[in-house]
Amino acid sequence: MKYFTGVQVSHSSQQRLVHRQNFELPTPEQIIEELSVDGGNIRVRTPEGQICAWLGYKAISLHHLEMLGTSFQNNQIVIDWVNEQPLASTLTCIGDGHDGIWNIIDQLAPDVQRREVLDWFHLLENLHKVGGSLKRLKQAQTLLWKGQVDATVALFSCCKGKQAQNFCHYLDKHRDAFGGLRLRIINYEYHQAEQICSIGSGSVESAVKQVDRRTKISGAQWKRENVPQVLAHRCAYLNGLLSI
Repeated sequence: MKYFTGVQVSHSSQQRLVHRQNFELPTPEQIIEELSVDGGNIRVRTPEGQICAWLGYKAISLHHLEMLGTSFQNNQIVIDWVNEQPLASTLTCIGDGHDGIWNIIDQLAPDVQRREVLDWFHLLENLHKVGGSLKRLKQAQTLLWKGQVDATVALFSCCKGKQAQNFCHYLDKHRDAFGGLRLRIINYEYHQAEQICSIGSGSVESAVKQVDRRTKISGAQWKRENVPQVLAHRCAYLNGLLSI
């Protein structure tokens, strides 16, 4: 504050000013074509003598518009925010493998309007948890890059290890989403080569890290009732709405 105005303002005064403001989520004028969803955690203050709690929040990044929205313990806020905006006839929604992320995506736009994409890098991360033969892992990566899930599952059919079985279940879950009506494991090679859509959720993951730079400063604990405002303030800053 002193850098911009020349006036020294204490930290507590700045916090009081923040909590008096009304930070609305941005309203883009352009059509939303692509977004990604992720979650983060924030340390919430508890009564004296109790262990502090880490509670989750959700974030949605509108890729080409470089806008971010967050909600704390109330997913409907970001769901309504997206659905109130102009959406492309095909809305690309990218997420990692967590059910909570896909529960949100399931409520964004009508089913026929969504192109759901499992984050390629998250898929790779889970593949390499299988371990074992490096040759087999390389073959599996090549198959998945082309969206060939059946061939990948067959590659691990003879593996009895728990990690391999878990990975096959993971593939089946995202291949057979909604009874096989939507395939989240796409032909990544084709979609990237033709520049149809992004294949990773790095946009929202980066945004969550930017939020955490404020909320996870050393020793920080937040009153639960203040968390929504803290997140809204950080979003407003990252969305460029606090520029002087």
